[in-house]
Amino acid sequence: MKICILSGNPKKEGLCQSVIEAAKAGAAEAGAEVDEIRLADLKLIRCQVCADGWGPCRDENYCRYGSDGFDDVRARLAECDAIVMATPVYWGETTEVLKSFLDRLRRCEFNQEKVLRGKQVLLIASPGGSGNGLLTCLEQMERFCLHTGAVIFDYLGINRWNSDYKKAAVQAAVAAMAGGRKRGDTV
Repeated sequence: MKICILSGNPKKEGLCQSVIEAAKAGAAEAGAEVDEIRLADLKLIRCQVCADGWGPCRDENYCRYGSDGFDDVRARLAECDAIVMATPVYWGETTEVLKSFLDRLRRCEFNQEKVLRGKQVLLIASPGGSGNGLLTCLEQMERFCLHTGAVIFDYLGINRWNSDYKKAAVQAAVAAMAGGRKRGDTV
């Protein structure tokens, strides 16, 4: 099994990265291969909303600006069996780098070729500071999954007050997903 961790985290340490490390541990525990995709390390552009609002993304399933690294990330997601999507919460939403990437990917998933359809996705949001915005961020990621046909394995919100036991939940969730558990399986 191959798990992609799609990280919207711009930091290389801190709460969100510690949660990503717990996800990696869960994948390793289940014997899965991990591919961490740190979107903040790439120089991805935001969606350019080509022509009349749709470019070749809609009918031909590719982004005309994909050579910025977008095509490579999309190919890596296509090769994985399951995805962990992790982001800090900024103003009640995913980070800008994750939101921009998801906007482009959603457009390319609109019509025929769907690299995410049927793939399980674990959604993780980690608000700092006040802890506010967790639910709206998870809701934003949920809408993306519904639009693309991805199957939500679980939703996990981690903040500084619950990180001790929620990191263990992340590790267990990724191990279960990597071990072949499907959403809806009774345990």
